[in-house]
Amino acid sequence: MEIINIGKDNSIFNQFISEIRNVEIQNDRMRFRKNCERMGEIMAYEISKTFKYETKDITTPLGTAKINLITEQPVLSTILRAGLTLHQGLLNYFDNADNALVSAYRKHRKDGSFIIEAEYMASPSLEDRIVILSDPMLASGASIVEIYKLLLQKGTPKKLHLAILIASKEGINYVERHLPENTTLWVGAIDDELTAQSYIVPGLGDAGDLAYGSKE
Repeated sequence: MEIINIGKDNSIFNQFISEIRNVEIQNDRMRFRKNCERMGEIMAYEISKTFKYETKDITTPLGTAKINLITEQPVLSTILRAGLTLHQGLLNYFDNADNALVSAYRKHRKDGSFIIEAEYMASPSLEDRIVILSDPMLASGASIVEIYKLLLQKGTPKKLHLAILIASKEGINYVERHLPENTTLWVGAIDDELTAQSYIVPGLGDAGDLAYGSKE
């Protein structure tokens, strides 16, 4: 699996990462959502560089211009609800993409462990498609792996891109072991610590709650 850490290079991307982490800024829900969306747009731009292109003639008012355009649109997939803001940023750039939406959550057990419950999926065929699976946080890695297994019911992608804002080293190691070799992980920041409850430290907290409010 190829890992591309966008945040390791100096760019405006790091300003957005800093704001979604900052306790004095992140509770502005509209700004939090917008920052996640902006980072999704940046990731879409970077991922687009890996696609295949072909030259096409574009008619202008004064003549014809030759422009290289991507040959196929990806399928954008995310996990409701936390992934919606990041997903929207990707969709802003891949505006003709198909979409695969999955409803999933952590079902906690009395011993403190949890399993991933997926209750709903709406997806086109993924057979031989480029799939971009996005989620703001990659903690233990279990959610992403389980959702990928669920998506396989719709066919086997020819290429998988993961778009993640903040990941733990443990989560990265887990997906490296359980996802196909033709996976590329695009990540904004990598944190060292993962708690026993699978929360990333320093992380940013609960991305879904910060974007949409607390839940019962």
